[in-house]
Amino acid sequence: MDQLLAMRAFARVVEAGGFTRAADSLDMPIATVSKLVRELEAHLGVSLLQRTTRRVTVTPEGQDYHAKCTRILRDLEDIDASFNLARGRPRGHLRIDVGGSTARDVLIPLLPDFVARYPDIRIDLGVSDRPVDLIGDNVDCVIRGGPLESSSLVSRRVGEAVMITCATPGYLKHYGTPAYPDELKNGHRLVSYVSSQTGRATPFRFERGDEKTEIKVEHRIGVNESNAHLAACVAGLGIVQTFAYATASALRDGSLVEILKAWRPAPYPFHVVYPQNRHVTHRLRVFIDWVVEVFPGRLNEGKFPTKTASSYARPRTRHAGRTG
Repeated sequence: MDQLLAMRAFARVVEAGGFTRAADSLDMPIATVSKLVRELEAHLGVSLLQRTTRRVTVTPEGQDYHAKCTRILRDLEDIDASFNLARGRPRGHLRIDVGGSTARDVLIPLLPDFVARYPDIRIDLGVSDRPVDLIGDNVDCVIRGGPLESSSLVSRRVGEAVMITCATPGYLKHYGTPAYPDELKNGHRLVSYVSSQTGRATPFRFERGDEKTEIKVEHRIGVNESNAHLAACVAGLGIVQTFAYATASALRDGSLVEILKAWRPAPYPFHVVYPQNRHVTHRLRVFIDWVVEVFPGRLNEGKFPTKTASSYARPRTRHAGRTG
């Protein structure tokens, strides 16, 4: 028995919550992972896992052994990392998860710089707007926007994204350019971003000075992926509220126009997040430090107002009591 490999297989089964996900993350056949765990149990003379057709449960002995073998595995990784650090060359495998538009417009354009700095780090990049289970899916860190909900995660703020409201020139010629957020309730077609986790549409939010308003109307189209959400707007299907960095090229070439600039919503915070009970390897640390260094500038794209959309406006009646 390769005891070290068996310990790694057992630890991954516990963290992933089952043999299938553990085998996938280790790039091993399920039968191999199962055999390694059985051999480890035989070697120790105890049952580490209770297996049924539906689930895998860790025994009390298994919980104790997992805590101890995890410390050993971390110590071994530290030893390896210390020699790599002495040579100034962090190395190994990083698994990173990031949302669709953030991957396309922020991380991937910046990534050549990281690869040039750390050529011995291999990256697997998962791209999805769906939340991932960092422990179960064996992901080292995720980059996400919005409020943080889980207290079991450690985070570092990496900047704020400018949010804008926009539509195509063709849409604005047909439906008119709203001068106030409330006008979105009157005949406008909204393309909402729908949470892949909850299925709820994100409301359109607006701020002007101390004044805040939120528009919740039935959307014509809902999309749960950020790149597709923006594509629906570019196709002329309606008005969207999205990240300025994702719209930068479309705004420059005129295929999209920003509207309601005086009512831009609050900046959207972004964080890099990782599990608090996972050892932070040298390769993960340099990646997090790099993200904190380079992300703010890219996220802030669109901070300053673009050209007005007044040329696309069709005359509309102003709401009583609203000025400016």
